[in-house]
Amino acid sequence: MRRALVTGATGFIGSHVAMHLRDAGFEVRGLVRPGGTPGSALPDGIEPVEGDVRDPVAVRRAAEGAEAIFHVAAIYSLSRRRATQVRAVNVGGTQVVIDAARRAGVPMVHTSSVATIGLPGDGTHGDEETLQPKGQVIGAYKQSKVAAESLVRRAVASGLEGYVVNPSAPIGPGDHRPTPTGQLIVDALAGRIPAYVDTGLNIIDVRDVAAGHLLALERGEPGRRYILGHAWGNMTLQHILGLVHRAGGPPPPTRRIPHAVAIAAAAVDELVEGRLLRREPRAPLDGALLARTRRFFSPQRAITELGLPQSDIDRAVDDAVQWFRERAGARGMVAA
Repeated sequence: MRRALVTGATGFIGSHVAMHLRDAGFEVRGLVRPGGTPGSALPDGIEPVEGDVRDPVAVRRAAEGAEAIFHVAAIYSLSRRRATQVRAVNVGGTQVVIDAARRAGVPMVHTSSVATIGLPGDGTHGDEETLQPKGQVIGAYKQSKVAAESLVRRAVASGLEGYVVNPSAPIGPGDHRPTPTGQLIVDALAGRIPAYVDTGLNIIDVRDVAAGHLLALERGEPGRRYILGHAWGNMTLQHILGLVHRAGGPPPPTRRIPHAVAIAAAAVDELVEGRLLRREPRAPLDGALLARTRRFFSPQRAITELGLPQSDIDRAVDDAVQWFRERAGARGMVAA
């Protein structure tokens, strides 16, 4: 039986990667941060190994006996209050995992993000070869993912067997924290989105993202990056809210607000929630700044070269809505 280590195995993408590997016949070990993440759990059948991804000794110990490392651990937060922590985990942790993979002599699949992919100025979709000017690298999260991916690519150039996958916006069950995309669904279900801005994302079923990780290891080219997105997943925010409505949520808002208004509101939310109350802002300022551009991408390389699945997006939204409602019910809450 093949053995694999998954960092971030209690996270949204990481838990699905661990389950996919388990179901594909791997013996999977999950690196679990001491104390864990509230509300999340390691999937059944995954061996837990406690350790912080920033701890070289813990990561080397977790990697012992593994034949591949899937580095999924990261902090996905756009809150400026958490910028130092985001950089420490996303960049520092990646270097630790690179060192562990080198020491163990095993391949590494690195979970990057479409945050590292540029957006063309002519309205076409970004792909793996689209350069990203500095003006598009907004906020600590994007900066950290760009820096971490650069570490992996440099390590590959010096001999590491490393693969880079760039998920777009995954949706589906199991988004415990939740991610910003999951929070969008939660807020829509609760009727907390009175208006929308003209922006867009590429969304994909998180289970397809998990499959893409193993496909990158089995069929990918070292050092080459692969956008894990959906060919039909480039959708405006209004369209996504419409899918939530079709899945049983409230009617989507019909009022569109200018980006300047959204940015001003986000600045206030960042100040009050992030700085004063020290909580995760519902509308982080960096998120509002990023929303000025539709973040549409082409996953054609991953589809053609890896055979990336393209599961029905409506079903993924349905599953996410059902999961969030069941979770709210279990907590004695009511989702609208």
